[in-house]
Amino acid sequence: MKKHILFLFFMTLSFMGFAKEPIEGRWDITITKAPGQLIPSWLEINHSGLRTLTGHFVGDGGSARPVSKINFKDNKISFQIPPQWEDAEQDLTVEGTYANDQLSGTLTTPKGEKYSWVGVRAPALWREKAPVWGQPIQIFNGKDLTGWEVVRKKNQWIVEDGVLKSPKSGANLRTKDTYNDFKLHIEFRYPKESNSGIYLRGRYEVQVSDSQGMEVAKDQLGAVYGFILPLENIAKAAGEWQSFDITLVGRLVTVIGNGKQIIYTQSIPGITGGALDSHEGEPGPIMIQGDHGPVEYRNIILTPAL
Repeated sequence: MKKHILFLFFMTLSFMGFAKEPIEGRWDITITKAPGQLIPSWLEINHSGLRTLTGHFVGDGGSARPVSKINFKDNKISFQIPPQWEDAEQDLTVEGTYANDQLSGTLTTPKGEKYSWVGVRAPALWREKAPVWGQPIQIFNGKDLTGWEVVRKKNQWIVEDGVLKSPKSGANLRTKDTYNDFKLHIEFRYPKESNSGIYLRGRYEVQVSDSQGMEVAKDQLGAVYGFILPLENIAKAAGEWQSFDITLVGRLVTVIGNGKQIIYTQSIPGITGGALDSHEGEPGPIMIQGDHGPVEYRNIILTPAL
């Protein structure tokens, strides 16, 4: 009798508008700013209550931002969110159409710039079997930038005494090779109030920042930027060498910071701001952020899954 009542209750909710909308889920988005200038983005759409859609949005910079209401009717989607790092007063506006299980539309920035965009469903990236690990690889040779290349801007990276240095804000640096699942050991050092990050597959930033004494946050040391909090603040003082040991398998990430496990097998929802692209199903490089302040790296060792 109880099961029958529960069945009728949920059927009633469905008729009232509780049924799942076809656009729900996660979407990998590509924004076209100009011919050949493609900007990665990401959108998550969730059901909230009887008939409201909410979500999260990642643009070409900043963190994942909550979307309080996503409008969807007659296969048309729209939402607005306030500016984050943009020096503007207007909201960011996204409009689009759902067809053939894809999204496409236009995005208007807080500065009034209008761009086209397309979205495809993000892959689950679930691995059926545990990885078999290969041999560790020194992806930074301690001598020069062999195997690395700068991203878009003029190079400011140098190598001295076995250390990879960005003495001032400038270009990001990425490996020429790309990787799927891997384990990464990397050591870093920064001056006071500096900021950097390590992008896994060029898409998911593990934050590097001067965070000693601060509360844990999604934009402080050890976080997956905008998405996953570290369990504790393990930051040493600025000027000291520190380390991460990161394992990425599909979407599942584990982070050991300065010898302590601070993220344990957490699923990364989507790309973070500043990603190279939104093609989550493809291998990607290791990218080091060099556009937020001085930083140094050494002993960069990657163990790929076979």
